Amino acid sequence: MSIDRTGDEGMPPEPADLLPERSILTFEEYMAMQRAVGNETRFRVLYRLKRDGAMSAKELREALDVRGNTLHHHLDTLVDVGLVENRKREEPTSDGLYSYYRATALGEALLDHGVEELLRREQEFTDAYA
Repeated sequence: MSIDRTGDEGMPPEPADLLPERSILTFEEYMAMQRAVGNETRFRVLYRLKRDGAMSAKELREALDVRGNTLHHHLDTLVDVGLVENRKREEPTSDGLYSYYRATALGEALLDHGVEELLRREQEFTDAYA
């Protein structure tokens, strides 16, 4: 005898069905964001930008101790999926014309309700059973 799992616990049969009809992003775009933040370096970049605000690539490189070309690869990925935005300084300073990166609202929400939430729950469980 097979068990009908359609609608168990109010869950739709397909994950893409979780999206509202008029979603601003596709299921594939949300999955791309999850894949992007699933990389430790990209998670650390996004976390730092959320915590500290806009930073230049140089500031990020120094804060995270990541090589420049590696950092730019990860920044490009985060920008491509919409978790980070790149802003150019309008006026050059004595240091030149820098790009600044900052977490987007989607990037912040993904951390707040994604990996950070899992990490917080892990701490709650550890405290509860210690």
